[in-house]
Amino acid sequence: MVQLKILSGKMAGASWSARRFPVRIGRSPKADLQIEESGVWDEHIQIELNPVEGFRLRAQPNAVAVVNSQPANDIVLRNGDLIQIGSSRMQFWLSETRQRGLRFREWLTWTGIAAISLGQVALIYWLLR
Repeated sequence: MVQLKILSGKMAGASWSARRFPVRIGRSPKADLQIEESGVWDEHIQIELNPVEGFRLRAQPNAVAVVNSQPANDIVLRNGDLIQIGSSRMQFWLSETRQRGLRFREWLTWTGIAAISLGQVALIYWLLR
């Protein structure tokens, strides 16, 4: 659903996906995404899913979070936003979608076309007799 691409620090280049919300990010072992960079608090930020607004980032009181080079305590995130907490930078992305298999629907469609075609041939044969 949500993917965070780590851009700097020890985990640079890593990608982390969140499937459940709220997501807690910080140093604490209880955090969903544990980042051990300087300036990161135990539970630095939290990302929540609000059905009306979308994904909302909330920083802990007195914790500094920067989104797109602007300080933010409570902000709605958009696809591609750059988030900085302490010395760690990450990018917020919506996860890639997975396409469902359409094999059964395709089989059903071709079976329907074959049945209609056979029905037409049978009708023409019956009318010509």
